[in-house]
Amino acid sequence: MAMQRTPLLMSRIVDRGAIVSPQVEIVTATAAGMRRQTLAETRTRAHRLAHALADAGIRPGDRVGTFMWNGSRHLEAYHATAGMGAVLHTLNIRLSPTDLEYIIGHAADRIIIADADALPLLEALAGRIPCVELVVVAVEEGFENWHTSVAPAVDYEAFIAAKPDRYDWPELDESAPLGLCYTSGTTGNPKGVEYEHRSQYLHTMAQCMTDSMGLSATDTVLGIVPMFHAMGWGIPWSALMLGCKQVMPHRFLDPARLVALMAAERVTLSAAVPTIWQGVKAAIEAQPDRYDLSALSRLTCGGSAPPPSLIRWYHDVLGVEMIQGWGMTETSPLATLSRRAMKHGDPSRPVDEQLANVAKAGQLLPGLELDIFDEDFNRLPHDGETVGEILVRGPWICSEYYNNPQPERFHDGWLITGDVGKIDPEHYLIIADRSKDLVKSGGEWISSVDLENHIVALAGVDQACVVAQPHPKWGERPVALVILERDADVPPQTILDHCATHYAKWQLPDDILFVDAIPLTSTGKMDKKAVRADLATQGYELPDLRTAGGLP
Repeated sequence: MAMQRTPLLMSRIVDRGAIVSPQVEIVTATAAGMRRQTLAETRTRAHRLAHALADAGIRPGDRVGTFMWNGSRHLEAYHATAGMGAVLHTLNIRLSPTDLEYIIGHAADRIIIADADALPLLEALAGRIPCVELVVVAVEEGFENWHTSVAPAVDYEAFIAAKPDRYDWPELDESAPLGLCYTSGTTGNPKGVEYEHRSQYLHTMAQCMTDSMGLSATDTVLGIVPMFHAMGWGIPWSALMLGCKQVMPHRFLDPARLVALMAAERVTLSAAVPTIWQGVKAAIEAQPDRYDLSALSRLTCGGSAPPPSLIRWYHDVLGVEMIQGWGMTETSPLATLSRRAMKHGDPSRPVDEQLANVAKAGQLLPGLELDIFDEDFNRLPHDGETVGEILVRGPWICSEYYNNPQPERFHDGWLITGDVGKIDPEHYLIIADRSKDLVKSGGEWISSVDLENHIVALAGVDQACVVAQPHPKWGERPVALVILERDADVPPQTILDHCATHYAKWQLPDDILFVDAIPLTSTGKMDKKAVRADLATQGYELPDLRTAGGLP
């Protein structure tokens, strides 16, 4: 054996940023402004937190829940639990009390660290989560007079006060659990995905690569994607390792506040779902001369596909690159990323072609395998036309669900993602839809995502959501819910005519419904399950197009 065999533990990298860049700041938004601390201070506080947790009885493998927004104390919890070998269970603040009760009990969280301003959301669980022995409450300005009846509680600052500044991180097996995240928006109970030290160590390295997110110590990162969703897409780990300046928006997610944060803190990279970037675009357009965003170089986008028109706007107006990613809680979460990569060494490739590639889900990250299969698990060609079920495997892909294996979601070492798509000759993945969101009309599939993106490209349209509705002859037909921009007047026929320039008659929506809002999931995606349920509750029926000759 020529090389040392050191385990791939997150404790070996989470301290690095504070060592090499001790004066770099972690900035947290508050009601009155900003709260700042250095990476060196963050590291010291994380080590004190580890001592406090250990003194409270937490041992390697025990689950510590967090019920927190994006902020410096949440980052300290990431750092402390990773180092000491506890399992960080990030609780989604936007889940229902029923789901929260289930996942806290299923995970058997012993301690929950909560933001004081989120305590009212936790109060619904009083008397329902007996596994929780202690709530540690982090207080921001204006919430000093907090109260909770969920469990015995202590102030965060009092909890870590007078603890030693250094904790000797234990030697663990690299396959030891690091984090626990639960899926959302699924049928039945949420499913837990347990991340290991080895998996997240490798995911962190892959995320920082130039052809990935291209993170470096020179970046200032605004992580808008919640740290309670798929470990904040892994960005907190990467930024801790590199020593990036991190800007944390806490609960202040109004688009104008986010843009102001980007400008004031000279943010170079930010990450969020498409609905956030739509709102940021509107805020910039409302006051185009107010913000200096000259430092901003790239935005990462995930959760659902951004409309190509949105990618083009950021490129043309701000000169900002949008990096689309695809993945899921089960993939840690990054599996593919799409950048404006020049192909075949041809620097003259038109920008339109590059941006067309960005609109795809991206190319596979090094270290993973991904392919499309038919219903009998035969591999399908990468011709950009053939659609199949997307399967993926690799060192940061889950192999079973936590205490609920569900073998039907796995096949021969592959994760069955539930997404369907195609792969083009340049090996870009193109997501057609979630299998449950495809519209099957007359035996043929219609992609709701493709229709949505095309509708949003029409001037005056802000958002679009396409769902299947039952049809007596064709099985299902697409219906489009549309939100118009303020003061816009776009008749339904104009939308249909616009779609007809790209789609066959049988693929066009049977109805256009104008709405003021589209329900979102707890992670900011359009909640098509809720949309379908709302339409059913309202007794909605498709219009009879037979007399108009409108049937496919």
